[in-house]
Amino acid sequence: MKKIAVTLLLGLILATVLTGCGKQESISNQTEPENKQIAEETISEQEDVKLNIQIGDTKLTATPEDNESVDAFKELLKNGGLSIQFLEYGGFEQVGSIGISLPRNDVQTTTSAGDIVLYSGNQLVMFYGSNSWAYTRIGKIDSIEDLQNILGKGDITATFTLAE
Repeated sequence: MKKIAVTLLLGLILATVLTGCGKQESISNQTEPENKQIAEETISEQEDVKLNIQIGDTKLTATPEDNESVDAFKELLKNGGLSIQFLEYGGFEQVGSIGISLPRNDVQTTTSAGDIVLYSGNQLVMFYGSNSWAYTRIGKIDSIEDLQNILGKGDITATFTLAE
């Protein structure tokens, strides 16, 4: 009699465990495609957003990097853009204060013409030459033709906006 009771009890426990596992798997399978689709759409939207840069009559675009500094910079631009006064420095870069500190992920890097980087968390630097230092990469100007003529002629004001 004890063997029958133990066998029935084990059978009931096994049935409960297997039934419970089956339902969890079903729920997991239902939500995974939705989460994957949302994540893919978010990544696609982020990749498509360019930065517009207006310097005098010259309009430039830049392809942003994918990091938390760029995300914070884009949040600033969502309110209608940001104008920054840049000072020429060293004959190879323009440096301008953002006015606030952004998250930084500085790494030792060698820049080239067209690079846009974050320096000390609160300054943007646009390069028309090269330099090696610890920066957080923000983006790259898409067309660097005549960049020295645009950036290398003294202090400038640049207005950054999100491309539509």
